This record gives sequence, C-alpha cells and structure tokens, in this order.
Amino acid sequence: MKNKNFTKGCMALVSAALLTTGCSDSFLEQDPLSFYSPETTYTTESGLRSAIAMCDYGLKEMLMDGNGNVLPMASLYFMTDIGLYAKTDANPMQADFANIITPTSGMAGGGDGNAMSRFWDRTWNSVTFANTIIANIDDVEGLDPDLRDEYLGRAYFHRAYAYYHGVLLFGDIPLITKLIEVPKQNYKSTSKQAIFEMITQDLEFAVEHVPPQREIGYIGTVNQEACMQLLIKCYLVLGRYQEAEQLATDLINNHGLALMTAPFGTNVPSGNPETWPVERNVMWDLHRGVNVTSAENTEMIMPILNYYAEGFISYPLMRAMCVHWSNGDILDPHGLQHPTYNYERTNAAYDSKYDYVRALGRGIGCFRTSYHYNQTIWNYDGETDWQDLRHSRETGNWVEMTDLKYNDPSSAYYGQNMMLYAPEDYRDPETGTLLISKGQLLCNDTIRSWYPIPLYKVYILDQAAEENQGANQFNGATKGNSTSNGNMYLFRLAETYLLRAEAKFYQGNAAGAAEDVNVIRRRANAKKMFTTVTIGDICDERARELYLEEWRQPELTRISWCLARSGQPDEWGETYDLSTWDKQSGTDRNGGSYWYKRTTRYSLFNKGTITSKVNITYQVDKRNLFWPVPNSAITANTGAQLRQNYGYDGYDPNIPMFENWQDAVADEETTE
Repeated sequence: MKNKNFTKGCMALVSAALLTTGCSDSFLEQDPLSFYSPETTYTTESGLRSAIAMCDYGLKEMLMDGNGNVLPMASLYFMTDIGLYAKTDANPMQADFANIITPTSGMAGGGDGNAMSRFWDRTWNSVTFANTIIANIDDVEGLDPDLRDEYLGRAYFHRAYAYYHGVLLFGDIPLITKLIEVPKQNYKSTSKQAIFEMITQDLEFAVEHVPPQREIGYIGTVNQEACMQLLIKCYLVLGRYQEAEQLATDLINNHGLALMTAPFGTNVPSGNPETWPVERNVMWDLHRGVNVTSAENTEMIMPILNYYAEGFISYPLMRAMCVHWSNGDILDPHGLQHPTYNYERTNAAYDSKYDYVRALGRGIGCFRTSYHYNQTIWNYDGETDWQDLRHSRETGNWVEMTDLKYNDPSSAYYGQNMMLYAPEDYRDPETGTLLISKGQLLCNDTIRSWYPIPLYKVYILDQAAEENQGANQFNGATKGNSTSNGNMYLFRLAETYLLRAEAKFYQGNAAGAAEDVNVIRRRANAKKMFTTVTIGDICDERARELYLEEWRQPELTRISWCLARSGQPDEWGETYDLSTWDKQSGTDRNGGSYWYKRTTRYSLFNKGTITSKVNITYQVDKRNLFWPVPNSAITANTGAQLRQNYGYDGYDPNIPMFENWQDAVADEETTE
C-alpha cells in the first residue's frame, strides 16, 4: 500500500469547488434547504475527483475545526456515560442540557456549544458534495462504466455517512438526494427508518462497486472495506442482524485485515521520556498518527488524513481533552498554590525530570472523563485491572494525577507525588495557626483539574512547540508536517469485532458475542475474559477501545434503537418499546431510552448540584436523545412544515412526513 494522500493532489480543485458551490458553514444557516447549482466543473473526470476529494476532506472537517478549546468530537461525548463538559470558568457552562438545548439556542446556548450546531451544517455540506457527484456523473463523456460506478459508490458512501450521523443526532430530517436549479423551500421531514432504508440500499451498491483497499494503491479515499463497515451499522439499525454478522465476518476474514498484536511502525516516544517514559507497546503504536497510515497497519480500515500542509487543520487534542493539571486550584499539603507548573525550558525553575507539559501536554480540562470510564469499567469483582494496556500505568499509556510530582522548587513537597487529600495537619510555623487539616481536599476544582489521562489516546507530538525552547503550551497537532501528525481513524477492525458482537447479541447469542469482545480484550492483555455479555458489557468495551474514535452519543442512540427493535434486555434487565423508545421526556429516573439510562446512571447527570470550584447542575432530558432541528431551518422552509423532535417547542405529531424514501425523492422535483 502506498502511503499517498488522494486528497492532497486535488486541493487546488477543491478550493475551486468551494468557490463554485458556495458551500460553507454559514450557507445553510442562511438558507438551510436550498443549494447552488454547480458549474460544469463536475462534468469532467478531474471535476469528479475534486468533488470526491472535498467529500473526503469533509470527513475531517466534521471533527476538526481548529478550535483550541473544545473540539467538535468533544460535543459528541458531553451528554454520555463517559464524558462531561468541564470548563468551569465558561459562561455558559455546557452542563444543564435539559434546559439550555432548545430549537433556538444554537443547540447549547452558544460559546463552546456551537460545536454541536456545526454537525447540522456539516451534514448538509457533505450531502451537497455527494449529491454533486451523483447528479453530474452521467454527464462526464467517455467515463468507463466501471469507473462511473466506483465514483458513484464513493458518493453514496459519503451521503450515507452524513445521513447516518445526521439522523442519529437530529432524528427525522429532510431527505435530499438531488441538486436543484432553483431554491426549494417546501421540504418535508422523512422518517429515520426510511432514510436508513435508502442509505442501506446505497451502501449495498457501494460495497459491490467500490474496490477494496488493496486495489486502490493510495489511502485517504473511500474503499470497499469502509463501505462494508458502515453497511454493518445500517443492517443493525434495520434489524438485519444475521446479515450484519455475516458481513462483519467477511470483513474480518477476507480483506487482508488483522488486529495489530505487537509494536509496529514508527516509534514515537512520549514528549519527555525522562519525565514520563512509555514502554513501547501495540496500543501506543496503534494510536500514533504516523502509524495510523503505516503500511504495516493491518487494522486500519480507513483513515482521516491530517498531516499535509494543504488542508491541514489544527487538532489540539491534548489541550482540549486533557486534565487542567497546572493551575492555582491545586494545592500542595502546605497550601501552596500552583505547585505543579508548565515550565518552559528557558525557565530557571525548569527540571527535565518534571517536565510534564512536554510529556502530557498543556491540558486545560474542557472535557473530562466520567467516574465510570475512569474507574468502573476497569474494575472486576472489586479488583482494578492495571494490566490492560488501555489502562496501564506501568507502560505509560495511562496517567493518574497521583503519578505526577510537585515541580515548584518552593514547595516543601517538591519531587513528591501529588496528593488529593492532605496527609496531616499543617500549621503556620510562626503563629501555630492551622492552615491545612488532615484529610482536607487539595484540589478546589475536581471537575476540571483532577482526573486521569488515557495518554496513549491523546498524545500528539507538538512539533512546533518542541522546536521552541520558550514554549509552555504543548497542545497537539499544531503544525502541518509528518512529525506533528493529526491522523486519526475513520474506521478500524477492532470496531468490526464489537459490531459483530452486537449482531450476535441481538440474535440471542450472548456467548458468541462474548468471544468477539474477548478478541479485543486479549489483544489489550485484559485480565478478565467473558463467557457471556450484556449490551452494557459491549458498550463498556466500546468505551475502552474506541474512546475519541466512535461518535459516542450517536452510537448510543443507534444501540438504543437496536435494543428496542430486537427486544433484548439491557444490563438492568429492562426492555424497550419500538413505538416509544424515542418519544419520552422528563428528567426523572423512570423510563427513557438506553442512552438516557446509561447517561444518568454512569455519570453525574440528574444527580443534583455538584460542588467543585463552582456549583454545577449536570442534567439531561430524555428528549435530548435527539438534538432539536434548528428553528432557523424550520422557518426558512416556508413552503411546508418540517417536524421538530419530540419534547421540544414546536413538536407536533400531526405534521406529515414521508414514511418511505421513494416518496421523499419524488417530492424533490416539486418547488411549490
């Protein structure tokens, strides 16, 4: 396999494509359901390549926007079982989602929450570019029929990928499959079920006509294996569990893919091995950007490329997603503020043994992981599994706050491990006044400044900062070169095993599902193996394995839908009704979808006011399973009514919507 980026060669054409289509984040805000008719650029094969390149680039833009505080990816975790918004100095605080998410609020009251509304805009951007290819492909003269179907299959994948997430985030939304010559403002909503039926059919075409990766010769564009992975998920949604299992087995066995089980590729050590050494291991190597696209990586199904100068997007993963370990809210046992500091190498107090900013990054704690992710899922029968490579402090993959050492030379505890509670009373040496009591909390903000770091998942060598001796902000991929590498996985084989486990579980084969989960656990050197699993075990394994890869809230929504369709119970023995799983509201503990149960049972949501540096109410409503359709889209669609999601202002079950996709497609020809 050549490590060659398909998108790079088309960036000049992509820039032209952006200009000719007029597609931008603000475009759909102004007129969210009408599209510019493209020029003749797309009636040549080079034009098709540029449109495909823009679709591929759009996969990156969904999750990377250059924001240094909160990444779009984080907004897919804010309302889940394994994550919380943690930026306690923000106004507004993205916490009480039950009250701040409305059709007119920009999804979450503005500020960092704007990352949520981006997904609405990005859905339509991706749909537009895919439809551009679909609409123009038969106008390309002399195009080989097989190549025509290959381009069409890739376009179908991109449209399906956009709708897959758009539906699982926003519910019943318009189905748009055509480019039109005049603005259309009379769209109707189409049911979730109908949209999934259409994209499933499209993906079946794509699997048949898009070549496998081994025949493509370059990476970064859609291959047959990626089409298969997405189709497996769609089969699960539609209850076609046996087909999902069979397709997953095909993908696992017949496409030259295999889980990586030993170190491979380029060795990228931690930022400062003198401070925090990492013993090279397969999980560390698997998540280094340069190795995501390594020819040795047989686990990668399809990557998101982010290391070339053209089209590079800053991805400050360590800054946004790591604990705020260096600030005045942390005290030493004598009450000294800021006893752990992010020293630049030119500072007189710098000691390379305690250079945590290069080893761990300058986290500012915008997002924190939950107790469930940090503790519960690693605990079996009262024993914590520290040998699992995904939770291994010994190898350096995982960092607890108590692993860090106070590095302020003025601290009496300089060079000693940080402590959350004071080990003894401390009195003023001169007056005898009690300053610190034994057992006193030594962190004033445990939401933002005290939680572990899954370093193997978030570390990116910040080459720009590394080259600057005065730097004290090591943030992640902040420079577009092969050293500061922001590559990530779109899909990899580990998820395929977990999808197959789901398919088996929904068919009542919990023992078979357990074996697929165990395949992932064996590779990670986990202690416990399962003989049977619940859906909770599968979701926990997804959290351990796919943290910051899966779109967590949409995937929990998908699983909620699958449980309701299959009739299988959750880990609490509860079952769900297909007619009501997505039509509930309220913040009480009774009822709700599987997403709601996991979010309120495994995290701090709906448990009252949490006191840290500030008082915080983390709350979700059962209706937040889906985000509201923006009111701006509804009011711009003046010729018909779009449906609002259940529980939000404007919801009306009597507003008609299309229950099959063929009717929705036929209606696209009407503009009045």
